[in-house]
Amino acid sequence: MDVMDGHFVPNITMGAPILSCVSKSIPGIFMDCHMMVAEPEKWVGAIADAGGSLYCFHIEATSDPSALIDAIHDRGMKAGVAVSPDTPSSAITDEVGEAADMLLVMTVYPGKGGQKFLERCVPKVSELRERFPDKDIEVDGGVGPSTVDVCANAGSNVIVAGTAIFGAPQPEQVIAQLKASVNTAQARRTKH
Repeated sequence: MDVMDGHFVPNITMGAPILSCVSKSIPGIFMDCHMMVAEPEKWVGAIADAGGSLYCFHIEATSDPSALIDAIHDRGMKAGVAVSPDTPSSAITDEVGEAADMLLVMTVYPGKGGQKFLERCVPKVSELRERFPDKDIEVDGGVGPSTVDVCANAGSNVIVAGTAIFGAPQPEQVIAQLKASVNTAQARRTKH
């Protein structure tokens, strides 16, 4: 669930009222809420009340990521921390990375779908996987059949794909291919 506020990113999308409707319409849904918002601290309560399951904020949008992670956990959600393309993975300190449930590497600039995959961001995935071997590491942006392998081989075990799926004539086949790539890479990693 991409939540954009028109401040942190130029686009605006849905907020807590829409998420609440989704939660009521699909009981038990796991809503991974990617908060592309300024002042992410302000929205934790509203997203939790709307049924959010995971609250992923951008490290660039907060001055106290540890306190924000605690607030997210206090509301019963998992916490994710995202880095934008121009932010180094080292911006996620060991303390913050250990406290978070998921780490997100953006491989496009947040705020607009359909952008070209930025392969220069992939080394961040490898660096985070090395530091946090047991964390979920997500890649979001421009991921599809031609780019999923490089992400999965770098250590990503969670893939976000929008345009590649919604623009495909047979989305089920694309989803199956993305899952197979991630599963194959994970199996190779666990053997070593």
